[in-house]
Amino acid sequence: MTDPEDISSPVSGLVKWFDPVKGFGFVVSDTGGPDILLHVNVLRNFGQSSVADGARVELEVQQTDRGVQATQVLALAPPMSGDTVGLSDIAALDPAVVAAAPLEPARVKWFDKGKGFGFANVFGRRDDIFLHMEVLRRSGLSDLAPGEALALRVIEGKRGHMAAEVFAWEAALDSPDT
Repeated sequence: MTDPEDISSPVSGLVKWFDPVKGFGFVVSDTGGPDILLHVNVLRNFGQSSVADGARVELEVQQTDRGVQATQVLALAPPMSGDTVGLSDIAALDPAVVAAAPLEPARVKWFDKGKGFGFANVFGRRDDIFLHMEVLRRSGLSDLAPGEALALRVIEGKRGHMAAEVFAWEAALDSPDT
């Protein structure tokens, strides 16, 4: 006989909230039911250390004695909210121009969620790359840790080089343009 805790099933839903400091958050399934626990280790196995509130996720989940928990992230898409503050440097950019920029490997130098920005170093470049909180949100991320590996699409902003798109390194490895 199979233990019901060993059976996982796919679920789609929205991130209700996720706190990278606490190391967990919850997802609300499209089909209703109890909130689904999303632990940071499951998210890290997908290649990310955070996820934005309202992001769309596809998960493998299982019922445990503590409730429904995510066991694997299958897909992640940024929030579709239109109420975010625009970032003037990228607001007028053609999405095709951003998508045409190459993905570049980088590491987070520092990021302060409270200030809403930080910097990364792209391998082979001397200058720092500006990372804005709004770009993270649009990319489905909510926070970054120093030393975290990323893939960036970099543009020339009004004040220098800045990230127009941010991807977890592992997600970028699966991208057709890498």
